[in-house]
Amino acid sequence: MAHIPITPQAEAEPAVVRDIQHYMRPGLLQLPSLPPLSLYVHLPWCLKKCPYCDFNSHEARSDGAGDNGVPERRYIDALMADLEAALPLVWGRTVHSIFIGGGTPSLFSPAAIDRLIGDIRARLRLESDCEITLEANPGTFEKDRFRAFRAAGVTRLSVGVQSFNDQHLKALGRVHDRAQAMAAVEEAAASFDTFNLDIMYALPGQTQQELEQDLRTALDFKPPHISIYHLTIEPNTYFAKFPPAIPEDDQAYAMLDRITELTGQAGMARYEISAYAQPGHQCFHNTNYWQFGDYLGIGAGAHSKLSFAHRVVRQVRFRDPARYMDNALAGRAVAQDDEVRRADLPFEYMLNALRLRDGFALQDFMARTGLPLTAIAKGLKEAESKGLIERDLAHVRPTERGFDFLSDLQELFLAD
Repeated sequence: MAHIPITPQAEAEPAVVRDIQHYMRPGLLQLPSLPPLSLYVHLPWCLKKCPYCDFNSHEARSDGAGDNGVPERRYIDALMADLEAALPLVWGRTVHSIFIGGGTPSLFSPAAIDRLIGDIRARLRLESDCEITLEANPGTFEKDRFRAFRAAGVTRLSVGVQSFNDQHLKALGRVHDRAQAMAAVEEAAASFDTFNLDIMYALPGQTQQELEQDLRTALDFKPPHISIYHLTIEPNTYFAKFPPAIPEDDQAYAMLDRITELTGQAGMARYEISAYAQPGHQCFHNTNYWQFGDYLGIGAGAHSKLSFAHRVVRQVRFRDPARYMDNALAGRAVAQDDEVRRADLPFEYMLNALRLRDGFALQDFMARTGLPLTAIAKGLKEAESKGLIERDLAHVRPTERGFDFLSDLQELFLAD
């Protein structure tokens, strides 16, 4: 998972601007410490909207906004205004990772990315080994462009390949072909010590053999990390209106079994439901999401989850890029600002933590939610009786069955 999906939000007016005293007031939760903090930066433009995509992405229009129809300077000005307004909420905290997602962030010029990262460094305290990921698509690939992103401060590239099969790329509405994908991955491997490939399976008309060929092609590049997603038909997408014929569930499960087998043979461990990595190359940013860490999200439609001593807060920025820029530059980028209900915290935590192969420490549940273990005791007991988890006095892990039926497992922790 490159980043948190962004869904339409009601955003008639900016949220009420609250000062830090509001968040620090007494409340029902008792968080003994704050979790690691990450920064998510949303760059919402792409060359073409894919028919399966439900992210907040918008086709770039060549209307004088910039070389690619992207208003780089004004948008980064808005991002910095947004960040500065949010600084009191994260004052003194160190940022462990930055994820620049989209859209297609590689539409932005290396000079713009260099400015963006420099401006962030000037405003936030970054960990010395801060992981800085940039999403890139082969359709925006040019020779030496990836090296220029590396020189700008990006430490990890995530390349949206999806498939190496021209027929399937066309069905997915991708703007690149197999040859461009191969060239982009070669350049990523040459330019970065660590990188990720996004691959999709259960594609329209895809056979087991075609999936295996895609995966073998990907593994030939010896990627440190692969994110592999089942194509799902999301509401409010082109595919939702005109659904393609995709493989049956049994065939998709067989594909996933083969994916896990082949990645394992290549020395990659499945550490999360959709993520496979060589030792030492797990994505810190996404792992922080799954461990219920904190993240400040800036940019059009970006989501934040921030912890304070007595509460956990979620925010959403304005979704429309033009409206976001106007509001951010006026100091009011936040469209929604809500405290997470105490009753919803167990499910929110489990929705993330149970995606991890190693599960979670019970101590971490208490530290990240401020709740006692009694809040999840009933769900854990039921999950164990159904063979969906295994646990000891300190740790909970999903079983193979729990991984296969993850939604059923997570639902056991929904508030009554």
